[in-house]
Amino acid sequence: MRLRRLPRRVAVLSLHTSPLEQPGTGDAGGMNVYITQTATRMARQGVAVEVFTRATSSDLPPTAELAPGVLVRHVTAGPYEVLARDELPAQLCPFTAGVLRAEARHEPGYYDLVHSHYWLSGQVGFLVRDRWGVPLVHSAHTLARVKNAALAEGDTPEPRLREIGEQQVVDEADQLIANTNVEAAQLSDLYGAPADKVVTIAPGVDLDLFRPGSRAVARQALGISPDAVVLAFVGRIQPLKAPDVLLRAAAEMLARGAVDRSRLVVVVVGGPSGTGLEAPTALQELAASLGIADVVRFLPPRRGKALRDVYRAADLVAVPSHNESFGLVALEAQACGTPVVAAAVGGLPVAVADGRSGLLVAGHRAGTWASALVSALRSRALLSPGAVAHAREFSWDRTTGALISGYADAASAFRRAVFDSEVAV
Repeated sequence: MRLRRLPRRVAVLSLHTSPLEQPGTGDAGGMNVYITQTATRMARQGVAVEVFTRATSSDLPPTAELAPGVLVRHVTAGPYEVLARDELPAQLCPFTAGVLRAEARHEPGYYDLVHSHYWLSGQVGFLVRDRWGVPLVHSAHTLARVKNAALAEGDTPEPRLREIGEQQVVDEADQLIANTNVEAAQLSDLYGAPADKVVTIAPGVDLDLFRPGSRAVARQALGISPDAVVLAFVGRIQPLKAPDVLLRAAAEMLARGAVDRSRLVVVVVGGPSGTGLEAPTALQELAASLGIADVVRFLPPRRGKALRDVYRAADLVAVPSHNESFGLVALEAQACGTPVVAAAVGGLPVAVADGRSGLLVAGHRAGTWASALVSALRSRALLSPGAVAHAREFSWDRTTGALISGYADAASAFRRAVFDSEVAV
Protein backbone atom coordinates (compact mmCIF):
# COMPACT_ATOMS: atom_id res chain seq x y z
CA MET A 1 0.00 0.00 0.00
CA ARG A 2 1.61 3.26 -1.21
CA LEU A 3 0.80 5.88 1.41
CA ARG A 4 3.28 8.72 0.77
CA ARG A 5 2.48 11.10 -2.08
CA LEU A 6 2.79 14.82 -2.57
CA PRO A 7 -0.37 16.94 -2.21
CA ARG A 8 -2.09 18.32 -5.28
CA ARG A 9 -4.10 21.10 -3.62
CA VAL A 10 -3.78 22.68 -0.18
CA ALA A 11 -6.34 24.82 1.65
CA VAL A 12 -4.56 27.50 3.69
CA LEU A 13 -6.56 29.19 6.44
CA SER A 14 -5.60 32.74 7.42
CA LEU A 15 -8.73 34.11 9.04
CA HIS A 16 -7.47 37.29 10.69
CA THR A 17 -5.16 38.68 8.02
CA SER A 18 -4.83 38.36 4.26
CA PRO A 19 -1.60 37.70 2.38
CA LEU A 20 -2.69 40.54 0.10
CA GLU A 21 -2.31 43.08 2.92
CA GLN A 22 0.75 45.27 3.48
CA PRO A 23 2.98 43.84 6.24
CA GLY A 24 3.98 46.23 9.00
CA THR A 25 0.66 47.57 10.19
CA GLY A 26 -2.56 46.30 11.71
CA ASP A 27 -2.42 42.50 11.96
CA ALA A 28 -0.24 42.11 8.87
CA GLY A 29 3.31 41.04 9.52
CA GLY A 30 5.67 38.11 9.16
CA MET A 31 2.83 35.62 8.86
CA ASN A 32 1.61 37.38 5.71
CA VAL A 33 5.09 37.18 4.22
CA TYR A 34 5.36 33.50 5.20
CA ILE A 35 2.07 32.57 3.53
CA THR A 36 2.77 34.59 0.39
CA GLN A 37 6.26 33.23 -0.12
CA THR A 38 5.52 29.57 0.60
CA ALA A 39 2.23 29.50 -1.33
CA THR A 40 3.84 31.07 -4.39
CA ARG A 41 6.69 28.59 -4.35
CA MET A 42 4.38 25.62 -3.77
CA ALA A 43 2.43 26.60 -6.85
CA ARG A 44 5.66 26.70 -8.87
CA GLN A 45 6.23 23.09 -7.81
CA GLY A 46 2.79 22.05 -8.97
CA VAL A 47 0.89 22.27 -5.66
CA ALA A 48 -2.19 24.45 -6.06
CA VAL A 49 -2.96 26.65 -3.04
CA GLU A 50 -6.19 28.33 -1.99
CA VAL A 51 -5.96 30.80 0.88
CA PHE A 52 -9.14 31.47 2.86
CA THR A 53 -9.28 34.82 4.66
CA ARG A 54 -12.03 37.02 6.09
CA ALA A 55 -13.41 39.72 3.80
CA THR A 56 -12.89 43.15 5.39
CA SER A 57 -14.54 45.19 2.62
CA SER A 58 -17.50 44.76 0.31
CA ASP A 59 -15.26 45.96 -2.51
CA LEU A 60 -13.11 42.84 -2.31
CA PRO A 61 -13.82 40.24 -5.03
CA PRO A 62 -14.87 36.76 -3.90
CA THR A 63 -11.56 35.46 -5.22
CA ALA A 64 -8.27 37.07 -6.22
CA GLU A 65 -5.13 35.59 -7.75
CA LEU A 66 -2.10 36.14 -5.55
CA ALA A 67 0.19 34.39 -8.05
CA PRO A 68 -0.27 31.75 -10.74
CA GLY A 69 -1.65 28.72 -8.94
CA VAL A 70 -2.45 30.66 -5.74
CA LEU A 71 -6.02 31.80 -5.16
CA VAL A 72 -7.19 33.99 -2.27
CA ARG A 73 -10.81 33.45 -1.23
CA HIS A 74 -12.48 36.30 0.67
CA VAL A 75 -15.00 34.74 3.02
CA THR A 76 -17.88 36.84 4.32
CA ALA A 77 -17.88 36.51 8.11
CA GLY A 78 -19.24 39.41 10.11
CA PRO A 79 -19.25 43.05 9.05
CA TYR A 80 -17.19 44.31 6.13
CA GLU A 81 -14.61 46.01 8.29
CA VAL A 82 -11.41 45.28 10.13
CA LEU A 83 -12.18 43.71 13.51
CA ALA A 84 -9.96 43.57 16.55
CA ARG A 85 -8.65 40.10 17.33
CA ASP A 86 -10.81 39.83 20.45
CA GLU A 87 -13.86 40.33 18.21
CA LEU A 88 -12.92 37.60 15.75
CA PRO A 89 -13.84 34.50 17.81
CA ALA A 90 -17.49 35.47 17.30
CA GLN A 91 -16.95 35.07 13.55
CA LEU A 92 -15.52 31.55 13.66
CA CYS A 93 -18.84 29.90 12.82
CA PRO A 94 -19.68 32.03 9.76
CA PHE A 95 -16.09 31.77 8.54
CA THR A 96 -16.16 27.98 8.90
CA ALA A 97 -19.46 27.87 7.01
CA GLY A 98 -17.93 29.90 4.18
CA VAL A 99 -14.95 27.57 3.92
CA LEU A 100 -17.21 24.50 3.89
CA ARG A 101 -19.42 26.02 1.17
CA ALA A 102 -16.40 26.56 -1.07
CA GLU A 103 -15.37 22.91 -0.74
CA ALA A 104 -18.95 21.70 -1.25
CA ARG A 105 -18.91 23.07 -4.80
CA HIS A 106 -16.30 20.48 -5.74
CA GLU A 107 -16.09 16.72 -5.81
CA PRO A 108 -15.09 15.06 -2.50
CA GLY A 109 -11.35 15.02 -2.01
CA TYR A 110 -10.77 18.36 -3.77
CA TYR A 111 -8.32 19.47 -1.05
CA ASP A 112 -5.62 17.07 0.08
CA LEU A 113 -4.70 18.93 3.24
CA VAL A 114 -5.51 21.94 5.42
CA HIS A 115 -2.80 24.26 6.76
CA SER A 116 -4.03 26.74 9.36
CA HIS A 117 -2.07 29.78 10.52
CA TYR A 118 -2.59 31.25 14.02
CA TRP A 119 -4.95 29.79 16.59
CA LEU A 120 -8.14 31.35 15.20
CA SER A 121 -7.61 29.62 11.88
CA GLY A 122 -6.71 26.44 13.75
CA GLN A 123 -10.16 26.43 15.36
CA VAL A 124 -11.67 26.40 11.88
CA GLY A 125 -9.04 23.94 10.69
CA PHE A 126 -9.90 21.02 12.91
CA LEU A 127 -13.59 21.37 12.09
CA VAL A 128 -13.11 21.32 8.32
CA ARG A 129 -10.46 18.59 8.71
CA ASP A 130 -13.09 16.30 10.21
CA ARG A 131 -15.64 17.21 7.54
CA TRP A 132 -13.27 16.73 4.61
CA GLY A 133 -11.36 13.75 5.99
CA VAL A 134 -7.93 15.25 5.38
CA PRO A 135 -5.02 16.01 7.74
CA LEU A 136 -4.63 19.35 9.52
CA VAL A 137 -1.22 21.00 9.66
CA HIS A 138 -1.00 24.01 11.96
CA SER A 139 1.45 26.89 12.41
CA ALA A 140 0.96 28.89 15.61
CA HIS A 141 3.34 31.78 14.73
CA THR A 142 2.95 33.10 18.27
CA LEU A 143 1.79 31.43 21.49
CA ALA A 144 -0.26 33.09 24.22
CA ARG A 145 1.57 31.43 27.11
CA VAL A 146 4.93 32.51 25.70
CA LYS A 147 3.78 36.08 25.07
CA ASN A 148 2.25 36.39 28.53
CA ALA A 149 5.51 35.28 30.11
CA ALA A 150 7.40 38.09 28.36
CA LEU A 151 4.99 41.04 28.36
CA ALA A 152 6.27 44.53 27.71
CA GLU A 153 5.60 47.03 30.47
CA GLY A 154 1.99 48.19 30.25
CA ASP A 155 1.08 45.69 27.54
CA THR A 156 -2.16 43.70 27.77
CA PRO A 157 -1.87 39.94 28.39
CA GLU A 158 -3.40 37.49 25.93
CA PRO A 159 -6.84 36.34 27.11
CA ARG A 160 -7.62 32.98 28.66
CA LEU A 161 -9.88 32.28 25.66
CA ARG A 162 -6.85 32.23 23.38
CA GLU A 163 -4.90 29.89 25.66
CA ILE A 164 -7.81 27.45 25.67
CA GLY A 165 -8.23 27.75 21.91
CA GLU A 166 -4.54 27.13 21.28
CA GLN A 167 -4.59 24.05 23.48
CA GLN A 168 -7.54 22.66 21.50
CA VAL A 169 -5.73 23.21 18.21
CA VAL A 170 -2.52 21.61 19.49
CA ASP A 171 -4.53 18.59 20.64
CA GLU A 172 -6.43 18.25 17.37
CA ALA A 173 -3.79 19.02 14.72
CA ASP A 174 -2.17 16.13 12.89
CA GLN A 175 1.09 18.04 12.49
CA LEU A 176 2.47 21.17 14.14
CA ILE A 177 5.03 23.35 12.35
CA ALA A 178 7.52 25.11 14.63
CA ASN A 179 9.87 27.80 13.35
CA THR A 180 12.73 26.78 15.65
CA ASN A 181 13.66 24.13 18.18
CA VAL A 182 12.83 26.69 20.87
CA GLU A 183 9.24 26.91 19.62
CA ALA A 184 9.07 23.12 19.34
CA ALA A 185 10.08 22.87 23.00
CA GLN A 186 7.48 25.48 23.95
CA LEU A 187 4.75 23.51 22.20
CA SER A 188 5.84 20.43 24.11
CA ASP A 189 6.49 22.00 27.52
CA LEU A 190 3.61 24.50 27.64
CA TYR A 191 0.95 22.69 25.57
CA GLY A 192 1.88 19.01 25.89
CA ALA A 193 2.39 18.49 22.15
CA PRO A 194 3.80 15.02 21.41
CA ALA A 195 7.32 15.27 20.00
CA ASP A 196 6.47 13.13 16.98
CA LYS A 197 3.74 15.58 15.98
CA VAL A 198 6.02 18.64 15.87
CA VAL A 199 8.15 19.40 12.81
CA THR A 200 10.71 22.22 12.93
CA ILE A 201 11.00 24.17 9.69
CA ALA A 202 12.75 27.53 9.72
CA PRO A 203 11.23 30.36 7.68
CA GLY A 204 13.29 31.87 4.88
CA VAL A 205 14.20 35.07 3.13
CA ASP A 206 13.76 36.19 -0.48
CA LEU A 207 17.40 36.08 -1.53
CA ASP A 208 16.59 37.40 -5.01
CA LEU A 209 15.10 40.60 -3.57
CA PHE A 210 17.09 41.12 -0.40
CA ARG A 211 20.75 41.26 -1.35
CA PRO A 212 23.62 43.70 -0.85
CA GLY A 213 23.64 46.89 -2.92
CA SER A 214 24.73 50.50 -2.95
CA ARG A 215 24.27 52.21 0.39
CA ALA A 216 24.70 55.61 -1.24
CA VAL A 217 21.90 54.96 -3.75
CA ALA A 218 19.59 53.67 -1.00
CA ARG A 219 20.27 56.72 1.17
CA GLN A 220 19.68 59.03 -1.74
CA ALA A 221 16.28 57.40 -2.30
CA LEU A 222 15.41 58.04 1.37
CA GLY A 223 16.89 61.53 1.48
CA ILE A 224 19.55 60.55 4.01
CA SER A 225 23.05 62.01 4.06
CA PRO A 226 25.83 59.68 2.79
CA ASP A 227 27.82 60.15 6.03
CA ALA A 228 24.89 59.64 8.43
CA VAL A 229 24.85 57.01 11.17
CA VAL A 230 21.59 55.21 10.47
CA LEU A 231 19.81 52.94 12.94
CA ALA A 232 16.58 51.35 11.70
CA PHE A 233 13.55 49.58 13.12
CA VAL A 234 11.15 47.79 10.77
CA GLY A 235 7.91 46.25 12.01
CA ARG A 236 4.55 46.84 13.60
CA ILE A 237 4.43 49.62 16.16
CA GLN A 238 3.30 47.89 19.34
CA PRO A 239 4.77 47.19 22.80
CA LEU A 240 5.60 43.58 21.89
CA LYS A 241 7.97 44.71 19.13
CA ALA A 242 9.57 47.27 21.50
CA PRO A 243 10.57 50.04 19.09
CA ASP A 244 10.76 52.27 22.18
CA VAL A 245 13.92 50.39 23.19
CA LEU A 246 15.72 51.68 20.10
CA LEU A 247 14.62 55.25 20.79
CA ARG A 248 15.74 55.09 24.42
CA ALA A 249 19.07 53.55 23.37
CA ALA A 250 19.59 56.28 20.78
CA ALA A 251 18.99 58.93 23.44
CA GLU A 252 21.50 57.18 25.68
CA MET A 253 24.07 57.10 22.87
CA LEU A 254 23.68 60.86 22.41
CA ALA A 255 23.92 61.47 26.15
CA ARG A 256 27.20 59.54 26.26
CA GLY A 257 28.58 61.39 23.27
CA ALA A 258 28.97 58.03 21.51
CA VAL A 259 27.60 59.43 18.25
CA ASP A 260 27.52 62.88 16.67
CA ARG A 261 23.99 64.25 16.88
CA SER A 262 24.32 65.97 13.51
CA ARG A 263 24.93 62.58 11.88
CA LEU A 264 22.49 60.32 13.75
CA VAL A 265 19.32 59.22 11.96
CA VAL A 266 16.88 56.77 13.55
CA VAL A 267 14.45 55.38 10.97
CA VAL A 268 11.22 53.75 12.19
CA VAL A 269 9.26 51.95 9.46
CA GLY A 270 5.83 50.58 10.34
CA GLY A 271 2.35 51.37 11.55
CA PRO A 272 0.38 50.93 14.78
CA SER A 273 -0.76 47.39 15.54
CA GLY A 274 -2.28 45.38 18.38
CA THR A 275 -2.29 47.27 21.66
CA GLY A 276 -0.30 49.97 19.87
CA LEU A 277 -3.56 51.06 18.25
CA GLU A 278 -4.70 52.34 21.64
CA ALA A 279 -2.01 55.05 21.53
CA PRO A 280 -1.03 55.44 17.86
CA THR A 281 1.22 58.48 18.46
CA ALA A 282 2.94 57.15 21.58
CA LEU A 283 6.27 56.57 19.84
CA GLN A 284 6.36 60.10 18.40
CA GLU A 285 5.55 61.45 21.85
CA LEU A 286 8.33 59.34 23.36
CA ALA A 287 10.84 60.72 20.85
CA ALA A 288 9.82 64.24 21.83
CA SER A 289 10.04 63.51 25.56
CA LEU A 290 13.52 62.01 25.09
CA GLY A 291 14.60 65.11 23.19
CA ILE A 292 15.44 63.18 20.02
CA ALA A 293 12.51 64.05 17.76
CA ASP A 294 14.95 65.84 15.46
CA VAL A 295 16.89 62.66 14.68
CA VAL A 296 13.94 60.23 14.34
CA ARG A 297 12.14 59.68 11.04
CA PHE A 298 8.84 57.82 10.93
CA LEU A 299 8.00 56.11 7.64
CA PRO A 300 4.89 54.12 6.68
CA PRO A 301 5.16 50.39 5.99
CA ARG A 302 6.78 49.48 2.71
CA ARG A 303 7.58 46.38 0.73
CA GLY A 304 9.75 45.17 -2.11
CA LYS A 305 12.55 47.41 -3.32
CA ALA A 306 11.36 50.28 -1.11
CA LEU A 307 11.87 48.10 1.96
CA ARG A 308 15.19 46.89 0.62
CA ASP A 309 16.33 50.52 0.41
CA VAL A 310 15.73 50.89 4.15
CA TYR A 311 17.87 47.85 4.96
CA ARG A 312 20.65 48.92 2.60
CA ALA A 313 20.63 52.51 3.89
CA ALA A 314 20.96 51.44 7.54
CA ASP A 315 24.21 50.85 9.35
CA LEU A 316 22.34 48.59 11.75
CA VAL A 317 18.82 47.21 12.08
CA ALA A 318 17.45 46.76 15.60
CA VAL A 319 15.01 43.98 16.50
CA PRO A 320 14.34 44.60 20.22
CA SER A 321 11.16 42.52 20.51
CA HIS A 322 10.05 41.04 23.83
CA ASN A 323 9.19 37.88 21.94
CA GLU A 324 9.64 36.64 18.36
CA SER A 325 8.87 33.17 17.09
CA PHE A 326 11.55 33.81 14.48
CA GLY A 327 12.25 37.33 13.17
CA LEU A 328 11.95 37.72 9.39
CA VAL A 329 13.07 41.35 9.52
CA ALA A 330 16.41 40.20 10.93
CA LEU A 331 16.96 37.83 8.01
CA GLU A 332 15.93 40.39 5.39
CA ALA A 333 18.31 43.01 6.80
CA GLN A 334 21.22 40.58 7.01
CA ALA A 335 20.62 39.39 3.46
CA CYS A 336 21.21 43.01 2.41
CA GLY A 337 24.50 43.04 4.30
CA THR A 338 23.24 44.99 7.28
CA PRO A 339 24.13 43.61 10.72
CA VAL A 340 21.32 43.19 13.23
CA VAL A 341 21.24 43.93 16.94
CA ALA A 342 18.44 41.82 18.40
CA ALA A 343 16.96 40.77 21.70
CA ALA A 344 18.07 37.29 22.75
CA VAL A 345 14.51 35.94 22.83
CA GLY A 346 12.45 33.31 21.03
CA GLY A 347 13.76 32.46 17.59
CA LEU A 348 16.05 35.47 17.23
CA PRO A 349 19.15 33.52 18.35
CA VAL A 350 18.52 31.38 15.24
CA ALA A 351 17.82 34.30 12.93
CA VAL A 352 20.93 36.18 14.14
CA ALA A 353 24.35 34.55 14.55
CA ASP A 354 25.68 36.32 17.63
CA GLY A 355 29.08 37.85 16.99
CA ARG A 356 29.05 36.81 13.33
CA SER A 357 26.05 38.46 11.66
CA GLY A 358 25.06 40.79 14.48
CA LEU A 359 24.76 40.95 18.24
CA LEU A 360 22.22 39.50 20.66
CA VAL A 361 21.25 41.55 23.70
CA ALA A 362 19.98 40.19 27.02
CA GLY A 363 17.16 42.33 28.37
CA HIS A 364 15.77 45.64 27.18
CA ARG A 365 17.59 48.29 29.21
CA ALA A 366 18.51 51.40 27.27
CA GLY A 367 22.07 51.43 28.56
CA THR A 368 22.72 47.83 27.56
CA TRP A 369 21.25 48.42 24.13
CA ALA A 370 23.22 51.63 23.64
CA SER A 371 26.44 49.75 24.38
CA ALA A 372 25.51 46.93 22.00
CA LEU A 373 24.66 49.36 19.20
CA VAL A 374 27.95 51.22 19.63
CA SER A 375 29.85 47.93 19.63
CA ALA A 376 28.07 46.74 16.48
CA LEU A 377 28.75 50.04 14.71
CA ARG A 378 32.46 49.66 15.44
CA SER A 379 32.41 46.06 14.18
CA ARG A 380 30.18 46.66 11.18
CA ALA A 381 32.89 45.96 8.62
CA LEU A 382 33.39 42.51 10.12
CA LEU A 383 29.72 41.76 10.78
CA SER A 384 28.40 42.74 7.36
CA PRO A 385 29.93 39.82 5.39
CA GLY A 386 28.85 37.47 8.16
CA ALA A 387 25.31 38.83 7.90
CA VAL A 388 25.14 38.00 4.20
CA ALA A 389 26.60 34.54 4.73
CA HIS A 390 24.22 33.75 7.58
CA ALA A 391 21.13 34.87 5.65
CA ARG A 392 22.12 32.65 2.75
CA GLU A 393 21.66 29.64 5.01
CA PHE A 394 17.92 30.35 4.81
CA SER A 395 15.69 30.52 1.76
CA TRP A 396 11.99 30.29 1.05
CA ASP A 397 12.67 27.50 -1.44
CA ARG A 398 14.20 25.40 1.33
CA THR A 399 11.30 26.22 3.65
CA THR A 400 8.74 25.35 0.98
CA GLY A 401 10.44 22.08 0.11
CA ALA A 402 10.42 21.08 3.78
CA LEU A 403 6.76 22.04 4.09
CA ILE A 404 5.73 19.96 1.09
CA SER A 405 7.66 17.00 2.46
CA GLY A 406 6.01 17.52 5.84
CA TYR A 407 2.61 17.62 4.15
CA ALA A 408 3.32 14.29 2.49
CA ASP A 409 4.33 12.77 5.81
CA ALA A 410 1.20 14.13 7.53
CA ALA A 411 -1.03 12.81 4.76
CA SER A 412 0.64 9.38 4.87
CA ALA A 413 0.22 9.12 8.63
CA PHE A 414 -3.39 10.25 8.33
CA ARG A 415 -4.24 7.68 5.64
CA ARG A 416 -2.44 4.98 7.60
CA ALA A 417 -4.48 5.79 10.71
CA VAL A 418 -7.70 5.69 8.68
CA PHE A 419 -6.68 2.38 7.07
CA ASP A 420 -5.79 0.84 10.44
CA SER A 421 -9.09 1.92 11.96
CA GLU A 422 -11.03 0.44 9.06
CA VAL A 423 -9.12 -2.86 9.33
CA ALA A 424 -9.77 -2.96 13.07
CA VAL A 425 -13.47 -2.62 12.43
